[in-house]
Amino acid sequence: MSISERTQFDLVVLGSGAGGLATAATASRLGLKVLVVEKAERFGGTSAISGGAVWIHGSDQARAAGAKDSPDAMRTYLKAVIGSGYNPPLVEAFIEQGHQALRWLERNTELRYSLRPHSPDYYPDQPGATEFGRALEMVEYDGRHLGAHFRDLQMPPPGMLLFGGMMVNRVDIQHFLNLRRSPASLWHCLKLMARYGWDRLHHPRGTRLTTGNAMIARLASSAFAHGCQLWLRSEAQKLVIEQGEVTGVIVQREGRTIEVQARGGVVCAMGGFAAGQLAATYRPDAASEHLSMSPPSNDGAALRLGEPVAAAHGQDLAANFFWAPVSQLRHANGERERFPHLVTDRAKPGVIAVDPGGRRFVNESNSYHHFVQSMLSNGIGHCWLICDAWAMNRYGLGLARPKPVDNSALIDAGYLHRAASVADLALAIGVDPHVLQQTLDRFNTDARNGIDPQFGKGGNSYNRYMGDPQHQPNPCLAPLSKAPFYAIRLHTGDLGSACGLVTDANANVLNRSGAAIAGLYAVGNDMNSMMNGTYPGPGITLGPALTFGWLAASHIASRLQAQATEREQPTCTTN
Repeated sequence: MSISERTQFDLVVLGSGAGGLATAATASRLGLKVLVVEKAERFGGTSAISGGAVWIHGSDQARAAGAKDSPDAMRTYLKAVIGSGYNPPLVEAFIEQGHQALRWLERNTELRYSLRPHSPDYYPDQPGATEFGRALEMVEYDGRHLGAHFRDLQMPPPGMLLFGGMMVNRVDIQHFLNLRRSPASLWHCLKLMARYGWDRLHHPRGTRLTTGNAMIARLASSAFAHGCQLWLRSEAQKLVIEQGEVTGVIVQREGRTIEVQARGGVVCAMGGFAAGQLAATYRPDAASEHLSMSPPSNDGAALRLGEPVAAAHGQDLAANFFWAPVSQLRHANGERERFPHLVTDRAKPGVIAVDPGGRRFVNESNSYHHFVQSMLSNGIGHCWLICDAWAMNRYGLGLARPKPVDNSALIDAGYLHRAASVADLALAIGVDPHVLQQTLDRFNTDARNGIDPQFGKGGNSYNRYMGDPQHQPNPCLAPLSKAPFYAIRLHTGDLGSACGLVTDANANVLNRSGAAIAGLYAVGNDMNSMMNGTYPGPGITLGPALTFGWLAASHIASRLQAQATEREQPTCTTN
């Protein structure tokens, strides 16, 4: 490999998602010369299209709100959910250092979070679970603060935006759903639309950023303000290794091969391998029609780069991916748009999921990770999400918006199926009409009574939180009885890979003998999941990403400072 040029930094971060930018923002704020290398044309990765929530114990926001929680409760809950894969050193670092990392980032960067007033853990009946206090959501951000970098920020898919370019968060969505029922919601929505209209006079999309887009913008703005450089469309080819220590990386950029020396080391934060060819070897056979939300750049480069230093990979995780059901729209020009069914439809009243045979198989209001686990355990590669006209008009379904939006284009594209009767809908989606009618008859009888004895939809606090609080007696149950009827095909999908490089509590990568590899770190989805492929609550990927990004940068800065101090020590000589 012919080297075109050489350059030097204190730290090189490979990848620009939450973990990578938390590392870069921390390190640059601590005075290090930092380079972020991003393979894609835009920065932010999967984090930029995520919900942006973090799940952390003992935040200042939770303490101020009087949340009842403790380290022991957090340990108890994680032990119950994670099971045999519980990793004490990593869990302890997360519990004890997570809130300190968040506090430091909020005091030293533009990162800002607010506490969700009510957000139960995903398994609220497990010991140690809480009803609120661990989940925080991103405070909106003005994208104009990014300056010229705003155009390089990864934009969420069109289906996750309103009016072609307006971002909304969880609170905004609820206001839009209540638009016709609440003057306060109407006023909220009018203000958002006015801001968006003004933005579109000057920008290709709205500059009011929310959720993961705001998180990435805040971290990036802070890193750039302290001298961090960003190389887009640049790919790490291999690590530079000297006497077993990682001292840099070879980068292919704009036709040049550049050797980038990294005095403090290299941090892998490239988003895991969910979009690469490697992913298929880690998925169950039932996931043959699988759809990942990861960008193409998340192809497992960290695992490949770590091979020459015998970096250890995660083994025997509960799941190798963070699962989510995903639907897909095929546009007329051949492009495909994917939509993750996380919070907007499955738990709502008047919505059910059925397998290819027309039978229910899951509590639709459980977490997205649990939903796909149920698909896989039943050998289901795809299923159907079904609702009636009442639910469609009130909540929408996938990419289909609630009334008064016209969803005819989605019907014409074959994404949304509509039929005047249950029998006709069954024929349209290839399901036995008799079986589907039986399924609906049983569900509707139970729903009218506000109970779901089959699968317990709406049976715990998390379920009810995800439903419609204004619908009683069960926020998650209503009969499907008003024609026309609608269906969307759901595939097994994921939000990223969970299996990655094994690290210690400083995010320092370990080799297969369990020893730390000097100069090599991994955060985000390149770091083997401390949750062992389980999904205890909202933000369990981003919370650790911020925590271990901060820990990695702090560890590297301390090492460099110690080396500098050692060099400055006078040497003693004797005559």
